[in-house]
Amino acid sequence: MDTGSSERPMRFIDLGLSKDMTRILTRLEFTTPTPIQEQAIPIALRGDDVIGIAQTGTGKTLAFALPMLQMLNISKKTGLVIVPTRELAHQVKEDIDRIGGHLGFKTVLLVGGANMERQIRSLQRGPHIIIATPGRLNDHIDRKTVRLHTVGVLVLDEADRMLDMGFAPQIDQILKSVPKERQTFLFSATMPPAIAKIARGYMRNPEHIEVSPAGTSAKNIEQGVYFVEPTNRFRLLQDLLEEYRSRPVLVFCRTKHGTKKMAHILNREKFPCEELHSNRSLNQRRLALERFKSGKCKTLIATDVASRGIDVKEIALVVNYDLPDQLEDYVHRIGRTGRAGHTGRAVSFAATDQFRDVKTIERLVGETIEILEAPGTLSVSDIRKLTERSKPQSASRGGRRPTQGRRRRDHHKHSPRRSR
Repeated sequence: MDTGSSERPMRFIDLGLSKDMTRILTRLEFTTPTPIQEQAIPIALRGDDVIGIAQTGTGKTLAFALPMLQMLNISKKTGLVIVPTRELAHQVKEDIDRIGGHLGFKTVLLVGGANMERQIRSLQRGPHIIIATPGRLNDHIDRKTVRLHTVGVLVLDEADRMLDMGFAPQIDQILKSVPKERQTFLFSATMPPAIAKIARGYMRNPEHIEVSPAGTSAKNIEQGVYFVEPTNRFRLLQDLLEEYRSRPVLVFCRTKHGTKKMAHILNREKFPCEELHSNRSLNQRRLALERFKSGKCKTLIATDVASRGIDVKEIALVVNYDLPDQLEDYVHRIGRTGRAGHTGRAVSFAATDQFRDVKTIERLVGETIEILEAPGTLSVSDIRKLTERSKPQSASRGGRRPTQGRRRRDHHKHSPRRSR
């Protein structure tokens, strides 16, 4: 007989949210707050600035949206949410509208690729919350078609990504255009010096919260790598897609051209897929995401432009067909799977001369990535022999010291067709 008492799970009402807000959350089947929500919401409701270090898939949109909606409902000021990409802007607007719509909030989306005059008309109708990308918002600031003097809550979401994309001047302009007397929420996957500089210059004694160490990936994602030469990669991808044919798969390519070419060939080979990259129009990208999210299309081929803007709760597999140019983007790519309590799987394709890159990723995520085997790929023993042989050459190139590979247990040599 168990005589111990278990601790009651935290509820949204315990965080200080209003009864109206919690009723809406219950109706939408949000029952238990995530760790980032538990930490951020009470601080935000006190009126303090917040810096949240959290990975994708942790529930951080609601961590800033819920207190923002509650506080704007009381103060009658307006909210401004800045995000790096169009896709993420659409997703954030959708999440805010799901809850704010029940409270009478009107939102407007300001992103590039959309009709400017239509956006101006929406702004003239007096939205309560603006969700924008930095470039398009600055276009409106320059044209004097947006008024930011009533902003009471400012959110910078995926701040590190915005800086990586070169938006520092635009963010600086935006921060100078909003009132000094405001509340600011800054969310980022990492905390580089440039983010700390923004905090020092534009935030008031922010509270720092962190739900997982910066640079780590979700623990419920099974990670693996195939060492496979370019000539064998497409065959391996086809095998994986055959195995996961009935489940959602997200494939990342390095270039727009590669993404387009792969989507064309896969569709020709009877693997229906959508493509997502910056050469597609805004409407084409939206339709591709809608088909993927609805399950009408099970495979999406994308560049990193989409790596932080896709919110599909049960992506079964993420494939890094090419390793990302910025290895930190690995975390954001694989963060598309294993979300909302589900388990996920992420596999990467790497050439033999990318062994050091894989080791760098391992240090970044703090985990050993399992070497996988399939027809046409190198075995664990082959990789070890190659890396041992290449050590003297590695040491002589540019003075870089070779990275000592960790020992790995070959848990299961498998074909990608294996049943899971």
